[in-house]
Amino acid sequence: MPGWLPFVVGAVLVVQFAGLGTWQVSRGIGARAQQELFSDETGFSSWSNGMEIRPYQRLKVTGSFDSAHQFLLDNIILNSRYGYYVLTPIRTGADSPLLIINRGWVEKIGSEFDAGLIQLGADDVTVRGRAGSLPKAGYKMGDAIVTGSPWPQHAVYPTLADLAAALGSDVQPFVLLMDPQDEFGFVRHWVPEEMGPARHFAYALQWFAMAAVLAALLIWNFRRRRTGRE
Repeated sequence: MPGWLPFVVGAVLVVQFAGLGTWQVSRGIGARAQQELFSDETGFSSWSNGMEIRPYQRLKVTGSFDSAHQFLLDNIILNSRYGYYVLTPIRTGADSPLLIINRGWVEKIGSEFDAGLIQLGADDVTVRGRAGSLPKAGYKMGDAIVTGSPWPQHAVYPTLADLAAALGSDVQPFVLLMDPQDEFGFVRHWVPEEMGPARHFAYALQWFAMAAVLAALLIWNFRRRRTGRE
């Protein structure tokens, strides 16, 4: 094996470790920005179709719930208990895409779900919440929604496109996370991201430390070899 090969491999690893550290720093900065947006406690803005929104913006929406076509997101764990997120479409206008409301978490009790627990009236209501998104899985198998199943339909980490296909209607490009003070929801404890900025920065420090140690070893070994030849 050529004597220079370990130094080349080591240098590549140093660059990779440093790159991973930089990536974690950027993730930490992004997570911090999300937390700052989430901590914004300004008033609720009235939302209308086509309005530009920012992540976690506080909004209030007026419309009528479509309680006949709701979704139960399976395998949602809260405090070590299994349950569902209840997703309910709300219609805000005859020609507007449906807006999906995440009404919060309900515990799974038994094998059959009592649909009466999540039923709503047909009158117009005003719902408050934050602009959010659907939960995402690191990996999933099979269809997100079983087509043709009765309502409320069970879903496993669906996308907005999956919900739109099941509803047979376009949906808005965000989900409204119902405010904990609203009366139409269940258990709601919204957080911007499970991994906060501090953990990202800690991982970055580890990667930078590994890069520094490896670089120091390479330099020390190079100087030792060079001294041995003199």
